[in-house]
Amino acid sequence: MRPRHKKNLESRLEAVGDYLITLRNESLNFADAKNENHLLDLKELFGNSNPVHLEIGGGKGTFATTLAEREPDINVLCVEKVRDVIVVGCETAKEKGLKNIRFLDCAAEYLPSYIPEKSVELIYLNFSCPYPKKSYASHRLTSERFLNIYKPLLKDNAPIYQKTDNMHFFEFSIESFSKCGFELSNISLDLHNSDFEGNIVTEYEEKFSSQGFPIYRLEARLK
Repeated sequence: MRPRHKKNLESRLEAVGDYLITLRNESLNFADAKNENHLLDLKELFGNSNPVHLEIGGGKGTFATTLAEREPDINVLCVEKVRDVIVVGCETAKEKGLKNIRFLDCAAEYLPSYIPEKSVELIYLNFSCPYPKKSYASHRLTSERFLNIYKPLLKDNAPIYQKTDNMHFFEFSIESFSKCGFELSNISLDLHNSDFEGNIVTEYEEKFSSQGFPIYRLEARLK
């Protein structure tokens, strides 16, 4: 379901301009993104050299803003391509007065053009769209196509954390990570009934968990 168009969207986006980085470039071909150089200076962006955590597909920013508030000594980059959604996260960050978070208005395919190599300490993939039809498998954010986008961005031994409510997508992800040279650990088939501590519940997670769906989680690191 597409989100409803937000009333006064442009003025709302303008009001949170300090938090929002608009990276849309209609002339940039996804396939050529890594050959384009529009790299962000992350140290200048945040005003420090703290570790950078990247959430891809951050939705309304519940997870990212909670993480930034909970961990003031890390910098959070939240990527979301739907402007009607990203504005909510920006407004939350502004309301909370968070200094260590920024939102990137772009699709994940563009990331090689904007995120420097070996600059990310951790990537979060929270409740990404599972694209259940096999013909759309390459659109899944844990497909081989996307994992090869993330690899150069990660620092050595930096992990990817994934959460989902979709068992078939989780199985696909396990296979995809393994094929792409990642080693899996801390796999949970029912996160909320495990001994895992420190979980930040997203808006989708709360919805699905309240309906009785188990939450699946894993951590993946390049071997």
